[in-house]
Amino acid sequence: MDRTFVMVKPDGVARGLVGDIVSRFESKGLKLVAAKLEKLPEKRVREQYQEHLEKPFYPSLQHYITSGPCFLMVWEGRNVVKVARAIIGATNPAEAAAGTIRGDLAMDIGRNVVHGSDSPESAKREIGIHFAGTELVAYKRIDEPVLYE
Repeated sequence: MDRTFVMVKPDGVARGLVGDIVSRFESKGLKLVAAKLEKLPEKRVREQYQEHLEKPFYPSLQHYITSGPCFLMVWEGRNVVKVARAIIGATNPAEAAAGTIRGDLAMDIGRNVVHGSDSPESAKREIGIHFAGTELVAYKRIDEPVLYE
């Protein structure tokens, strides 16, 4: 099975949306294999958003991500990066479809509730930034036989 990284950002945590967000991934049939709530240190934020370090919006992004706790998760499933991105919705909530996390729960691109890896390569890198291998738990969901052919 494939893995991806998903993070509920400080606005999602502050608004009490963690349970709703986790429920959407679980209801789809994805398996939660790691999770933790923490206030991210600036070093890991820089690693997480390395492609944006030189962009004018980065200081604001860093301030926002370090402003409160984030809920970090690793999800597992077939084609999980693509599936998770569909559940999350477009980066700009104004363009996100109804039924997606951002389409239902966010109003502004600067407070779009959740981050999800955009490729399998990014997922591997982001998981490595935030989780030690020993923090990922292997188990079987009871409904796996009816989720996949």
